[in-house]
Amino acid sequence: MSLKRFKLPLVVGLILLTLLALGGGAMWWFSTQPLYRPGMVRAMQNLRSPLAPPAQTGDPDFWQVEADIRLYHFAQGDGRNVLIIHGGPGLPFRQPLTGLEPLTGEYRFHYYDQRGCGKSTRPFDRFESSNMYANMTSLDQTLGLGAQIADIERLRQILGDEKLILIGHSWGGFLASLYAAEFPERVEALILVSPATVLVMPQEEADLFDTVRQRLPEDQRTEFEAFMKDYMDFNKLFTRSEADLIALDEKFGRYYISVVEIPADKMVQQGEPGGWMNWGMYISMGQRHDYRSALKQVTVPVLVLHGVDDLQSEAASRQYADLFPNARFLVLPDASHFAFVEQPEAFAEAVGDFFRHLP
Repeated sequence: MSLKRFKLPLVVGLILLTLLALGGGAMWWFSTQPLYRPGMVRAMQNLRSPLAPPAQTGDPDFWQVEADIRLYHFAQGDGRNVLIIHGGPGLPFRQPLTGLEPLTGEYRFHYYDQRGCGKSTRPFDRFESSNMYANMTSLDQTLGLGAQIADIERLRQILGDEKLILIGHSWGGFLASLYAAEFPERVEALILVSPATVLVMPQEEADLFDTVRQRLPEDQRTEFEAFMKDYMDFNKLFTRSEADLIALDEKFGRYYISVVEIPADKMVQQGEPGGWMNWGMYISMGQRHDYRSALKQVTVPVLVLHGVDDLQSEAASRQYADLFPNARFLVLPDASHFAFVEQPEAFAEAVGDFFRHLP
């Protein structure tokens, strides 16, 4: 289950608590700024390793993207490569998407676990240092937005494609869009499925946490609020382990599932969620950023899909289509955040039609 989560309240809490912990005007300025800005990956800023991937090990289940980072992957179909960017953050797919199966005769769909989640490398367990600034910097550089975007470019080279076709779901739609902004000449087309509404912060809409709280039965709200207070206690962040953060993520997932109406046979099988990777990307965004202008420079064909029953509003998904100059927007009926399993036939028809009309 991909969750559009940890939005404004998370980042605000993170920043304010960082300020209290470290103090000082310089730290305040630093903490309010995004550590990632579009163009940084292309300029190879704040990366641990070059954009060229190292030699592959020959293990058919893993791609080597850095000397110490490997990504689990699997594929379905034959034909033109298509790279699937999963959402969450940190919730990889464990099976091919039902809505893409009718297209496997012409396309080969590649699924991978982003660094820091699933079966891919998890670089951190615990942080031993008490230096919060150093920990934040290391986390951002290793698991932040720049690192994830750089991996997409490395996978393009490993696949041997001059240009990528990308399908991004939820948070993965956000990552795919940022990759296209960094490397527009390396993208053939984008399909964004309910892309996460984190292009600009602070956000205009209510965050997912508040939406879940409002949908919970009244007798569960006090418990949920206590959970959120613990989750957002940034003073505890660097005392926690990967397992601790995974457990918190899974607990929120249970609250989320309880307020959405998705039949059991329509649930998506997903791998073990990320822990530190999620926080790495949140820290990358900072308290205030606006990535919208970067998308306006990307002229490749874009299809944005939105399920009419999604907890995320139609306006939030439509924002992506309004920013990309060459985008189509399509609302799928009787679907929520996971249209590719809830309405697989309609999903396949929309994606297939988009593919057929590519230049």
